[in-house]
Amino acid sequence: MSKYSISEFISKTAQRDASNETFELESPHLLEVKLNGLMWAKAGAMIAYLGEVKFTRQGMLDHGIGGLFKKAITGEGMSLMKMQGRGRVYLADHGKKIQILHLDNETICVNGNDILALEPTLDHDIKLLRSFGGAAAGGLFNVRVSGVGRIAIGTHYEPLTLSVVPGKPVFTDPNATVAWSGNLSPAIHTDVSLGTLFGRGSGESFQLKFEANGNETGWIVMQPYEESPAVSASS
Repeated sequence: MSKYSISEFISKTAQRDASNETFELESPHLLEVKLNGLMWAKAGAMIAYLGEVKFTRQGMLDHGIGGLFKKAITGEGMSLMKMQGRGRVYLADHGKKIQILHLDNETICVNGNDILALEPTLDHDIKLLRSFGGAAAGGLFNVRVSGVGRIAIGTHYEPLTLSVVPGKPVFTDPNATVAWSGNLSPAIHTDVSLGTLFGRGSGESFQLKFEANGNETGWIVMQPYEESPAVSASS
């Protein structure tokens, strides 16, 4: 049989069950969710499903009046959807490399562009960096996730994790910042001369500044790619 035959192609690319885990990577860029009840996912990330599954966009009042305010500002780029029923759902996000993390009474903050799916046992809330500069840089909104359960996030290419230690702040490009530990609270840092130097307008002029609190250390997940908010909005 030719290695280029249709049957050989189907054999190589066929879906396989490697585990009974709720989240399973079919490939580095494709997530299978074994659904038995409720699950949250990024709106527009479903590429296929099997079984009886209902998809509903997150309601504007799911998180109360505060959620209504944040939903009105963030628009479609931050939309999550409920997946309810029994079956298997396949998720992907612009070919990003998917990372599955298990939280054990821990907290992680994820850029709104980069969250893919999370279990309903986890609490999540949209957070806003109140700065016009942050809005111009495109790194204004993030999702704070805490509790016990799994979360899947996406990165363009291989991620890099940076440590944040006391007395040594770390500055990042908001559009390349994927996630950070819950004990860190980024602030907007401006450097107008830097944007002028590179001739890129306001984009490089705004960074996120991460500083460790007290003796605590933290971490930041970066990607080698500056992601435009428009990528998320098109989902």
